[in-house]
Amino acid sequence: MIDRQQFVEMAKVNISHVKAGGTASQAPGVFRVPASQYLDPQRWEAEMTRIFKRVPLMLALAGEVPQPGDYKAMTVMEVPILMTRGADGEIRAFMNSCSHRGAMIVEDGLGHAKRISCPYHNWTYNSEGDLVGLTDRREFGQVDTACLGLTPLPVAVRAGLVFVVLTPGAYLDIDAFLHGYDQVLEHFDFGSWELKWRQEIPGPNWKVAYDGYLDFYHLPFLHKNTFGSDISNKALYTAWGPHQRVQRPDPKLLDLLDKPEDDWSLDMMDGGVWTIFPHISFAGDHSGGMFSQLFPGPTWDRSVTVQSWFVPTGEVEVTRRSNLVPEDTENGSAEQQAFMRHVVEDEDYYTGLRLQKALAAGAKTEVLFGRNEGGGHAFHSWVQRCLDDDDPFSRPIEVDYGEAAGASGKPTG
Repeated sequence: MIDRQQFVEMAKVNISHVKAGGTASQAPGVFRVPASQYLDPQRWEAEMTRIFKRVPLMLALAGEVPQPGDYKAMTVMEVPILMTRGADGEIRAFMNSCSHRGAMIVEDGLGHAKRISCPYHNWTYNSEGDLVGLTDRREFGQVDTACLGLTPLPVAVRAGLVFVVLTPGAYLDIDAFLHGYDQVLEHFDFGSWELKWRQEIPGPNWKVAYDGYLDFYHLPFLHKNTFGSDISNKALYTAWGPHQRVQRPDPKLLDLLDKPEDDWSLDMMDGGVWTIFPHISFAGDHSGGMFSQLFPGPTWDRSVTVQSWFVPTGEVEVTRRSNLVPEDTENGSAEQQAFMRHVVEDEDYYTGLRLQKALAAGAKTEVLFGRNEGGGHAFHSWVQRCLDDDDPFSRPIEVDYGEAAGASGKPTG
């Protein structure tokens, strides 16, 4: 069920910042991160084990596999993943590996098949992962086919988003992980959205890259020739456990004050950047937007980002509020796709790679996150929590994002 009141409370906080002159959230102090935390290969290995191999990763929208027999295959950090929707309508996740010799069964991408056959020896599986066909079974020898299905992975679907843990048999408590975030994300009905385009972009260390998704401070400078130099660099943060929403003070929300709160439209209050720890950014609103799935690369100094633009089924209007669509560009168009590649690859990640190079050369021993960059405070605190704690989501990290004059909104969880 959608928690409408949370949208109202976030809008009130936003309005208070608008009334205070368009102010940003202000944390109590400057946050410092040792440069070595971006550069140390051993720490990077620990992040792979303690975060990316045990935290639920958002790997798909349920709308990518809408019908029984639909599947999505992808390789995540060298792990071949297969997500399917079974005949019973349930979404499952497996290792994309045949039980015979381990061959990958399907190529990465979207597809539909009630039966999936391994290209090596034609062993065949249904969409529930059961082995239903063994080539030349009498000649092969005695095996228990009931024990030779695809290797399952922990999976959960919330708010139309598919979460998968990359480690077979791992414990998955999706409710503890989400901290109620799904009750807000339900508003978008992501399970009914459709893919318009998708592309991959190489980048720097995953934390160097992800810092930018939580940072509005750089927007009018690094992106002055794309989004424009007049774009606001003020950020407002709200948290649900490790997950964060980033907004700018929005003067358009002042129009809500002419109406009773019960009549405030959710569509007026849903823009911004919605992040999912440790690697997802959705920039958009109810009419569409871009999911960025950030994955570490094969070495500490590289990452890859999968950009996917989705719109609600049948949506044709251009998204303007998120500032992700150039003027006169159709929502989900090839021009838009090229624009987003340019912004991220040639501006964000070009800068990130140079930043990383300078840090690796010993230019600085630490990096700073200002009082106005509370998203980075929270993100790096949660990264450290995951490295230190065997049950990192059992209790919250209290992050003080500060308040505007007259504001009373503080982060939850």
